[in-house]
Amino acid sequence: MITKELLDILACPLCKTDVRLEGDRIVCTKCGRQYPIRDDIPVMLIDEAELPEEPKRN
Repeated sequence: MITKELLDILACPLCKTDVRLEGDRIVCTKCGRQYPIRDDIPVMLIDEAELPEEPKRN
C-alpha cells in the first residue's frame, strides 16, 4: 500500500516532477513513465520504467 505521504515526497527520477498512483504503477505527471511497485515498494529506477504508449494513428 502506497500512502499519500509517500506519494507526496516521490518524484520522477528523470523529470524531477510529481508522480501519481495509477493501479499498480507510479506514473510521472510530465513524461508519463510508469514505475512498477513490487512488494509494496516503488521501484523508481529509470531503467525499470515503462514508456507511455503512443496513440495509434490511422
